Amino acid sequence: MSAASRGLISRLRTLLIAQRSTTHFRPFSSEAVSVENEVLRARIIEPKPGVMTPQSKRTGVIAYKCGMSALWDKWGERVPVTVLWFEDNIVTQVKTVEKEGIFALQVGCSHKKEKHLTKPEVGHFRAQGVPLKRKLREFPVTEDALLPLGASIGVRHFVPGQYVDVTGITKGKGFEVNLSTDY
Repeated sequence: MSAASRGLISRLRTLLIAQRSTTHFRPFSSEAVSVENEVLRARIIEPKPGVMTPQSKRTGVIAYKCGMSALWDKWGERVPVTVLWFEDNIVTQVKTVEKEGIFALQVGCSHKKEKHLTKPEVGHFRAQGVPLKRKLREFPVTEDALLPLGASIGVRHFVPGQYVDVTGITKGKGFEVNLSTDY
């Protein structure tokens, strides 16, 4: 096993241990708005029990790629897998057809301090009553897949063997110039 694999495995173990110790805490900050506010209570969408259909479109998540690994199936074939790290994904805004003209969920991940956000961004989070987040992404969903505001999204959002669509952002690798030394 290479040093990189050992480092990745030890990092994942520390993350799992840290998650186990904090699972009893709510994922909201102490600055979140209480549900006692009547205006906020009117905007809360309660999840409806129902069955997802093949036409249902569920929300996505924001994750960081930790690296690659391999698993072996029951026939002894090696299957490459990607290791992803979900960091505190919560629903920060619920958009409905009545108000915005589309069913969509805005998901935020990673905590960010107030001093590192602009005033409009801080106002957006305060109005929704959710903690401050580093990254925001909007995912279009169907009406039966709407989640309540502040709902936490984790690994259990997916099932083993499920195929997912992935969109990624790569780091810049620089620019290579072809120099010739012809005189």
